[in-house]
Amino acid sequence: MTMSNNTDTINVFVSHYHEDEQHIKDLKALMGDKYDMRNSSVTSEKFNRASNPDYIKSLLRPLISWAGTFICLIGDKTHDSEWVDWEIRQAEQQGKRIIGVYCLGATDADVPDALNEFADAIVGWRKDKIADAIDGNSSFENSNGTPRASVTGGRGQC
Repeated sequence: MTMSNNTDTINVFVSHYHEDEQHIKDLKALMGDKYDMRNSSVTSEKFNRASNPDYIKSLLRPLISWAGTFICLIGDKTHDSEWVDWEIRQAEQQGKRIIGVYCLGATDADVPDALNEFADAIVGWRKDKIADAIDGNSSFENSNGTPRASVTGGRGQC
């Protein structure tokens, strides 16, 4: 991380369900005085019309690789996204720190299976908890903020 105006610059890949894209901007604003988040994920600003899954994966792999931290926004439809699941598994294969962040209104049922397997932390929409997770704290919360068990895959064991 580099320092710029007392703000650490971090490279992240923010995995999300396409309808939750606004939450990326909200996350950057929430964390703004702590981190300058440079996001490599595919958004409507970077959208292409590719439809071949192998080609899309070839585009996503280096974007995930570039990021030091992988953040998955947990919204009400995230668990249904095949691409979010693939991105999480790709981040795990690349050895990235994987953090799940509940969007406001999300429930425990919205957590993608791959996140339940490989997350290093799953936290609520609170600046201090997100910052702690980015900084290496492996805390796990339910959507209501109560503690939950760490993930089953063993990466997030306390």
